[in-house]
Order: sequence, then structure tokens, then C-alpha cells
Amino acid sequence: MALIPAWLAVKLAFILGITNLIGIFLVLLSCRCIPGLAMRLTQNQKYMSFYRYHCYYWWFFLASVGIHATVAIIAFGIPA
Repeated sequence: MALIPAWLAVKLAFILGITNLIGIFLVLLSCRCIPGLAMRLTQNQKYMSFYRYHCYYWWFFLASVGIHATVAIIAFGIPA
């Protein structure tokens, strides 16, 4: 007996995959370590208000990846 129905697991895995992409883009776009961009962006007030949440973007991304992996392992098992 499966813990999660297969149809629900597939939908959750797909949605969490999309949230993984959104999360990594938020992390990358808010990173000030990219050479060349850091000097120009740190003087932009809109970017700095976006950058203020950089740590939270990391937590969002890591939680999304963790849940995504857990759903995939529960539903489909560990590949051989």
C-alpha cells in the first residue's frame, strides 16, 4: 500500500519541481557575488529591497527541494 496515491505524487512532484526552479532563480537573482553585477546592483534601491530577503529565498528553495525529494522517494522509491 502506497503512502501517497500515484496520481497525487506525480502532481506534487511536478509542482514542487516548478517551485524548485522559482526558488533557484530567486536565489541566483538576489546573489551579490556575481562579478560585475554587484557594483551596479548594490546602488539600486529596488534591488536592495529584493536582496533583503535573500536568506529567506534560500530557506524556500531548500524546503522545496527536501519536500520534492521526500515525495519522490515515498511515491517511486529509490532507483536501483
